Amino acid sequence: MSKPSDTLVKLFAAPGTSLGSLDAEAAATVIAAASDVALVLDREGVIRDVAFGSDELSREDYGKWLGKRWTDTVTVESRPKIEALLKDAAAKATPRWRQVNHPSARGADVPIVYSAVQIGAEGRVVAMGRDLRSIAALQQRLVEAQQSMERDYWRLRHVETRYRLLFQMATEAVLIVDAASHKVVEANPAANALLGVTEGRMVGRPFLDAFDGDSAKAIDALLTGVRVAGRADDVRARLASGDRQFLVSASQFRHENASLFLVRLLPLPGAGAAEASAPSRAALLGQAADAAPDAVVVTEADGRVLAVNAAFVEIAQLASEEQARGESLERWLGRPGVDLNVMITNLRQHGAVRLFATTLRGEQGTTAEVEISAAAVKDSDPPRFGFTIRDVGRRLPGDANAGRAMPRSVEQLTELVGRVPLKDLVREATDLIERLAIEAALELTRDNRASAAEMLGLSRQSLYVKLRRYGLGDLADNDE
Repeated sequence: MSKPSDTLVKLFAAPGTSLGSLDAEAAATVIAAASDVALVLDREGVIRDVAFGSDELSREDYGKWLGKRWTDTVTVESRPKIEALLKDAAAKATPRWRQVNHPSARGADVPIVYSAVQIGAEGRVVAMGRDLRSIAALQQRLVEAQQSMERDYWRLRHVETRYRLLFQMATEAVLIVDAASHKVVEANPAANALLGVTEGRMVGRPFLDAFDGDSAKAIDALLTGVRVAGRADDVRARLASGDRQFLVSASQFRHENASLFLVRLLPLPGAGAAEASAPSRAALLGQAADAAPDAVVVTEADGRVLAVNAAFVEIAQLASEEQARGESLERWLGRPGVDLNVMITNLRQHGAVRLFATTLRGEQGTTAEVEISAAAVKDSDPPRFGFTIRDVGRRLPGDANAGRAMPRSVEQLTELVGRVPLKDLVREATDLIERLAIEAALELTRDNRASAAEMLGLSRQSLYVKLRRYGLGDLADNDE
C-alpha cells in the first residue's frame, strides 16, 4: 500500500473535515487503506491527486491521471456513471457505489467500483475505489462451473431419455431387479405383457414370486452366480400361473451405489412341463464339451475365438477363458499363416477336418504336438467352426508309428551307404525328404493342391513341377 499523498493529508487538515479525534494524516491513511485507489478531484472533476492501495493498480501506470478529467480516464459507457457520482457528491446526497471500467494498456479493461464524497468548503471531492478483478475472476469461474454443470445435466438427461425410449420400445422382455432384495425396480412393457400383468404391477414385488418353486430356485442360483462370478449360464423357468416357459439370463451393474440385475426373458414356444426340467441336447453337449479332456474351441469364420473349454485354457497356459476370447486361433498354432488357413479352407469346402497334425504353443513358451479335428457348425449365421485339439506328445514312440511301415525308398537309401559317394547320397536324401514332405502335405489337405502348396511355402506351379518330377498324383485335373 502506498503512503497517503500530501494533497490527501492537507485535504483532511482543512477546518471541518476531521474524522472524529483522528488527525489529518491518520484520516488520510484510513482512506488510502480502505480503498485500492483514492482520487482527489476539484470542482470541475479534474484529478488533483491519486493514491493506490493495490500493487496491481500501481503497475497499470495510472499515475498519469493527474491533471486529467475523471471522465477521460474511463471507457465511454462509464462516463455517465462518473458524472452521476460527481453530481451526487456536489449535492451531498447519500454516497452510492458505481462500477466503472478503466482502459488498460495490458489488455482487458479494469473494473473498479467507486463512491465519492465532497469534503471541505472548496468543493473538493474524494473518490474511493475497489478493484473488482479478483471478484470478476471468481464470478467467471462460478459462471463456467455453472455452465459445465448445466451441460453435464443436459447430457445426462439426454442419455436417460434415450435409455427410457429404448427400454420402453424394446421388444425383448427386460426387468431391472435389486440385487439385495430381488425386488423388481423396473419392467418394460414387453416384460409386463409376457408375464401377463398390467403396467406397474411388477414394480416393488419379489421377482421370484412370478415363477414356480423349481424355477424360482434355478433363477436364484443364476442371480447368485452372476453376483459372485460376474456371469452364469442361462436357465429355463416356468411361470407359477401356467405352463409357459422362458429362458432367463442376467447381468449385473451398479447405479447410485446400488447393485442391480438386468434380467432378460426369452419365451420358449411349444415347450412342455417335462421338457422344462430336462436339459436340452445342446445343453448336454455343451456340458460334455466343457468337461472334455481334449481342448475344444469354437471360432468365427475368420478363426477368432468365441469360446474355449478348460482343457484349452490349460494347454495354452492361459489364466482364464477371457484371455482367449476375441483372439485368432492362429496365435497358438505352430505354423502361423498356414495351419489355420488350410483347415478353414477345408472346412468351407468339405465341412470337416480330421487328425490334422501340428504343434500348439503355450503362453509360457512350451510346445505340444497335437492333432486337430474340426467341423463347421450347421445352420449357423454367421458361420462358425468347432475345433477339438488332442495332445499326442505323451504317446509312446512305438504307438505313434504303429501301423506305418518305413517307406521302401528309405530302406534303399540306407543300403547305399558306403557304396556311393556322400555327395550323391546327400542328393538322394534331399529328394527323398522333399517327396515325403509333398506326400504328407497332400495327405493332410486331402489332395488339395492349392492348400498343399501354401503349407509347403511353394507356388502352385512349383508344386506341379515337383509332382511331375516324382510322379505323384494325377495332374490331369490340374492342367488347365
